[in-house]
Amino acid sequence: MTTAPGREPTASAAGIDPKNFRDLMSRVCAPVTIVTTADDDGPHGATASSFAALSQDPPLITVAFDRRSALLQRIRSSGRFGINLLGHGQDDLAMVFASRGAGAERFNSAPWHHDTGLPRIDGAAGWVACELYDTVEGGDHLLLFGLVTKVSKAELPPLVYAHRTFGTHSRYAERPRRPIVDQIAACASS
Repeated sequence: MTTAPGREPTASAAGIDPKNFRDLMSRVCAPVTIVTTADDDGPHGATASSFAALSQDPPLITVAFDRRSALLQRIRSSGRFGINLLGHGQDDLAMVFASRGAGAERFNSAPWHHDTGLPRIDGAAGWVACELYDTVEGGDHLLLFGLVTKVSKAELPPLVYAHRTFGTHSRYAERPRRPIVDQIAACASS
């Protein structure tokens, strides 16, 4: 997006009511993750729901952080981070890591271990270890691109967040479907 020099676009400048924008985005189903890193001060982590796949070749993911995030600064310093994709029943853990100011004590809330030098939550639905590949500025957030170095998954429904509540995704119940050939034949005979 091109803007006037020295001017960042704002929701109000674009004529968008920030509350309406937040309300709309609350309806978007998002994965719930705990993003982690480690340094000489120990493990660090925070809940994030802005995680997404970006590329398969090379394998890249994205996650966004508020520019004021302490975890963001630690990730930029270490150059590495992990994504713990939470699963069914781990919403309490998501809330612990979403709280401000808890620091390393957050890691007392669940068993964890180091995997490739990064804090990995035991029992999570998925794990992605990354090297910081690139960053892109976006308003009040910074989008991190992670080059994936390791993945692991468990057979656990992923935890998602939508309509300001936690849940899991489930497929539609089986429903009868007419084969496409029958639909074409029905249209042709009309």
